Amino acid sequence: MSRLLLNCDIGESFGNWTMGLDAEVMPFIDCANIACGFHAGDPSIMAKTVALALSHGVTIGAHPAYPDLVGFGRRSMACSAQEIQDLLHYQIGALDGICRAKGGRVSYVKPHGALYNDMMANPQILRAVMQAVAAYDKRLPLMLMATRDNSAAQAMGEAFGLTLWFEAFADRAYDEAGRLVSRQLPGAVHHDPEQVIAQALALASGKALIASDGSELILTANTLCVHGDNASSVAAVQRIREALDRLSTP
Repeated sequence: MSRLLLNCDIGESFGNWTMGLDAEVMPFIDCANIACGFHAGDPSIMAKTVALALSHGVTIGAHPAYPDLVGFGRRSMACSAQEIQDLLHYQIGALDGICRAKGGRVSYVKPHGALYNDMMANPQILRAVMQAVAAYDKRLPLMLMATRDNSAAQAMGEAFGLTLWFEAFADRAYDEAGRLVSRQLPGAVHHDPEQVIAQALALASGKALIASDGSELILTANTLCVHGDNASSVAAVQRIREALDRLSTP
C-alpha cells in the first residue's frame, strides 16, 4: 500500500440499539472493520453494514473479538490458543458468508478490543491469531498496531506467510515504545480536532510524533484508525480524508 488508508470500526449496533454513525462515516473511509457478533453486531446488522460498505466501494474486514457482548469485547478472557483460533474462524466465517451472499468478500482481519491489546502484549496470543488467519486464508492481511519496532511481529507474520497491515491512531497519545498511553491517564486521548488532523498528517508524511516522555517517535504505518461515533468525529474524519487527499495529489 502506497498511501495511508483510513479504517473505522463499524457495524457495532445490536438489535434495537444503534451504535455509531455508519452511514455518515462510510463515504470517507477506505476500510470497514465490521463487528462479527461476539462484541457487537448481529446477522441483520452485519448484512446491512456489508451492503453499505459495498455500495461505497469500501474494503471489508472482519473485526473478531472475545465472546464478551456485555463488556463490548473490552475485557480479557483466559482463552487457550485453540479457543482463540476457533473463535476467530467462527467470526471470520460468519462475516465472509454474508459478504459472499452479497457479492463481496472479507479482505483482511483486525481483532477488536481486548483481543487486539492482548495479542500486542503477548506473543503467544499473537501467534494464535496469526495461525488462525493463515489457516483460514493466507491471502487475508492481519491488521495490528504499529510500534517503534515492528520487526518481531513482521518476522512472525513472514513465518506464517501473512501480510501485515500496521495501524496507527490519530487521536491517541503514544509512549516511548510506540504503545498507546492508557486511557486512564490524562492526555491519552486527543479531543482537539486540529491536533487529531495534525497527527494524521504527520503519520501520513512519515514525520515524528512526540511521545509521552518527550522523545521523537516515528511509526511506520499502512493504515490510520478513525472513528464515527458522533457528528463531531465524522466531521473530523471528513477533514482527515480531505487533508490526506490533498497530500497525495501531485
